Amino acid sequence: MGGCSFSLSVSLGGCGFGFGGEFSSRSALWGSACHKVPAILPLMRYFHATPELWARRNNNDPVSETNSKKKPSNRGKFAKRVRTEPPVEAPYVPPRPKRTTKSLPDKTIDIFEGMTIVELAKRTGESIPTLQEILINVGEKVESEFDPLSIDIAELVTMEVGINVRRQHSTEGTEILPRPAVVTVMGHVDHGKTSLLDSLRQTSVAAKEAGGITQHLGAFVVSMQSGASITFLDTPGHAAFSAMRARGAAVTDIVVLVVAADDGVMPQTLEAMSHAKAANVPVVVAINKCDKPAADPERVKQQLASEGLLLEEIGGDVQVVEVSATKKTGLDNLEECLLLQAEMMDLKARIDGPAQAYVVEARLDRGRGPLATAIVKAGTLVCGQHVVVGSQWGRIRAIRDTVGKLTEKATPAMPVEIEGLKGLPMAGDDIIVVDSDERARMLSEGRKRKFEKDRLSKVNDGATENLETSEEEFKRVEMPIIVKADVQGTVQAVTDALKTLNSPQVFVNVVHVGVGPISQSDVDLAKACGACIVGFNIKSPPSSINLEATQAGTKIVLHRVIYHLLEEMGNLIVDKAPGTCETQVAGEAEVLNIFELKGRSKAKGDDVKIAGCRVIDGFVSKSSALRLMRSGEVVFEGSCASLKREKQDVDTVRKGNECGLVISDWDDLQIGDVIQCLEQVVRKPKFISSESGAVRIEC
Repeated sequence: MGGCSFSLSVSLGGCGFGFGGEFSSRSALWGSACHKVPAILPLMRYFHATPELWARRNNNDPVSETNSKKKPSNRGKFAKRVRTEPPVEAPYVPPRPKRTTKSLPDKTIDIFEGMTIVELAKRTGESIPTLQEILINVGEKVESEFDPLSIDIAELVTMEVGINVRRQHSTEGTEILPRPAVVTVMGHVDHGKTSLLDSLRQTSVAAKEAGGITQHLGAFVVSMQSGASITFLDTPGHAAFSAMRARGAAVTDIVVLVVAADDGVMPQTLEAMSHAKAANVPVVVAINKCDKPAADPERVKQQLASEGLLLEEIGGDVQVVEVSATKKTGLDNLEECLLLQAEMMDLKARIDGPAQAYVVEARLDRGRGPLATAIVKAGTLVCGQHVVVGSQWGRIRAIRDTVGKLTEKATPAMPVEIEGLKGLPMAGDDIIVVDSDERARMLSEGRKRKFEKDRLSKVNDGATENLETSEEEFKRVEMPIIVKADVQGTVQAVTDALKTLNSPQVFVNVVHVGVGPISQSDVDLAKACGACIVGFNIKSPPSSINLEATQAGTKIVLHRVIYHLLEEMGNLIVDKAPGTCETQVAGEAEVLNIFELKGRSKAKGDDVKIAGCRVIDGFVSKSSALRLMRSGEVVFEGSCASLKREKQDVDTVRKGNECGLVISDWDDLQIGDVIQCLEQVVRKPKFISSESGAVRIEC
């Protein structure tokens, strides 16, 4: 080892060892004594080391140090390696993103009772182990992927992976019977939709509406003279209630398009036609107000044909009826057309089995709590059942028909009002029946999580878009608003209408919405965030709340007509807008003569050229900026150093007067030049309301 030798002494001869000259002289002595201890000799070791080895061991050899630097000792796999080559420049490759369960709001799959995990995995695009893990998390025990799942569990699993569902119910073994038709009346505002329904059912609803226009979505059953019954939905015609018209078209069988004979096709008429086409439902045109002198039904038919509506007169399948709601003429023909269309569609629905219903409207009653107006699409809704309505759930405590009478059950195409929900649902939500309150609570919580995921993803997308906008948009003023209304559908309509008043200068931020009167918590929230409270079609708040809002500087806006509400809010937004600074010409002066002052002292400065001018338009101000124009081109822009009239310093010279004017840092003046006086003005945006009822803020 390292130049060192060793040997074991034996009894046959003497042994010696040496560690240099000092120890070699004694080897004979040790050798003579070895025969006296023969038993110990085999246990002794003798090391022979060179001086170089001892020097290296004591770190005294500079040569060995140099060699060690050249050859570093290998200390195993944990030794630090020193790179002598420069690093290789390679392009950056981002790591592969980890897959996350992101909501897909646009993807919708059909689910049904008894579907297996394998079928669900195929439709959702997820792996079977992923779905089994979700089932374990929700507390459902499934032994095999081929075991049937209930439709509620299938919806819960599908929502957990971020996909929307559409329930499909089998009609095997169920009783299918004819049902009444659901007819939605649509059209432009003030074209006589509610008056036409009043004539059909011998009532007066339009007189009860604020402003004489419908601002709710009403559902009721009309018994015709022939004995048949038809369920009617009356939708608002104002531009702000577009979502209500879309909901009405989604649940209906037939759309009655009401057009005034003296007004013709209007924007909301075209919108109603697009809603009907999107819902793929047949249309029956009712030309109203035919009794007026200015009525021209033929012009209305030509307008409808030009918009792509194929009328029967030109070989299409759209029936046209001329009626008068006030004179009650043509109603028999309208009834005949509706019943004929319903007979051609052969409308049937299953009677037994779990009910499928659709929320048309929702409101909050002080004594009965959340109330939902719904239309049953299939099955029978029975009092006492556990239901899930959108993201809310509850047990049906009472069912009332359109006239307010209690009933035990609701059959298909029957509009009813249900109570007993834990919270207020959204208009347009579906109603499903579940077995127990535990299942209802679980499904409700799953829908809430899905709704919150979708909302947060939209917020993140909006934040990303805002980062890409220009810097000017960050100077917008925020106007927080709290919206309170009588029913849920109206809350949505008013919120959507207020958001259309957004402009590059003012951002309308609806911080809170609710159903019911204005409460103390609303005033506290408005005080905290500086919001304006908007109340639509609700009672005036108590005097104590009004007093506290006045002391806090919180504005409360109450209206019953959507026109007036949007007009007042538009004016408030215009007042709050900072406006845009613009430079405009306040006046012009023509140079008639030039005067030069020479020989001024050093204290007063250099020579000065004075422009003798006459103001030909507007005024010239000393504090404003000046622009020198020569032959229609801008020569110089600067400030006014001196302005005099009749040897007196003045601030402003009006049109028709003469003055002497000195421009700072400029003396190249010529006779005939035009000096413009510039001023900065703040231009406010304008509130514009069109004839169709649509409003906007124009900057």
